[in-house]
Amino acid sequence: MFWNKKPASKTDEKNEENGAEAQKMGMLQRLAMKKVMSMDPKEREKLMQKALTPENIEKNKDKILATMEQMKASGQLTDEQIKMAKEKLGL
Repeated sequence: MFWNKKPASKTDEKNEENGAEAQKMGMLQRLAMKKVMSMDPKEREKLMQKALTPENIEKNKDKILATMEQMKASGQLTDEQIKMAKEKLGL
């Protein structure tokens, strides 16, 4: 019954947020996200290093910056976080 419901934990809230984000993604993006999240951490790190090569970053610089600005406008990132990301990516 509804009165036997346990209070939501932080992990439940996080899963709900991830579920809401997943709803905004397309089918292929959701499949890719599931695959990446189920990977071994070392394998995931290797994949990210391969994807974030300087050539790829330079080629998609405009898209990366546009996404950062969109995330800032929606409140997902702060100015400080954007600054740190730009420094790490060399933008």
